Amino acid sequence: MSTILIVEDDQDIGDILEQELKKEDYSTYRAYSGTEAKLVLEHITPDLILMDLMIPGIPGEELIKFTGDIPVIAVSAKTSVDDKVYMLSHGCVDYITKPFDLKELKARVAVHIKNKVTPIISEGTIVKCGDLTLDKANFLIYCKEEPLKLTRTEYAILAVLIENKTRVISKAILLEKLEDITPDCLDSSIKVHISNLRRKLRAVSDKEYIESVWGIGFKIIE
Repeated sequence: MSTILIVEDDQDIGDILEQELKKEDYSTYRAYSGTEAKLVLEHITPDLILMDLMIPGIPGEELIKFTGDIPVIAVSAKTSVDDKVYMLSHGCVDYITKPFDLKELKARVAVHIKNKVTPIISEGTIVKCGDLTLDKANFLIYCKEEPLKLTRTEYAILAVLIENKTRVISKAILLEKLEDITPDCLDSSIKVHISNLRRKLRAVSDKEYIESVWGIGFKIIE
C-alpha cells in the first residue's frame, strides 16, 4: 500500500484529502505545519507528499529542502507563474492550485505514485549513451550506473534525447514526441524541466550532459 503525507493546516481540506485518498486505498499521514512535517519525515518515508505552501512554522518553499527524493505535489492558493516555476525548479513534481478538482488531484497522485522510480534494473531494451543508460522496459535511466530519481516528464525528455543522441532536438519536436506520454509538458515549462534534469545529473557527475543549441533546441552530450 502506498503512503501519502498530507501537509495542510486547514482541517477541513486535510480531512477531505485524507478521506478521498483512503478511498483509493492509500495510507495517509497528516501534518498541520511545516515544522511538524519535518519531524514526521525524520521517522517515515512516504511515497508521495501533498503539501500546502502557506503553512505555519516552516513554509512549503523551505520544507521542500527536507523532502529528499520523495515526490512532492504542491497544493496551494498561490497562482502566480513565479510561484509555480519556483516550486517546480526546486523539487516539486507537480503543482495544483486551489480550489482544485478532486478527480484531477487523485489522477495526478496516481500518475506520480505509479512513476516513482525504484533502483531495480532487469532485462529489457537498453540504450547506451556515454555514462547514461536508458532501460526502456522498466522506465529507468542510470547515470554512471546510479538510478536517477526522475519525474514522468523528466524521464520522457531525457529518454527522447538519449534515443536521438546524434541529433539536435527542437522544442517543437520534443513537445510532439512527449504529447502522448506527458501532455502536461508545455513549451513554457521545458526549460524548467531541463534545468531540473541538469541539477539531478550534476548530483551524480560534474559533467554536463544536456547542451542547449541556441535558436534550435537541445542535444545530449556523450
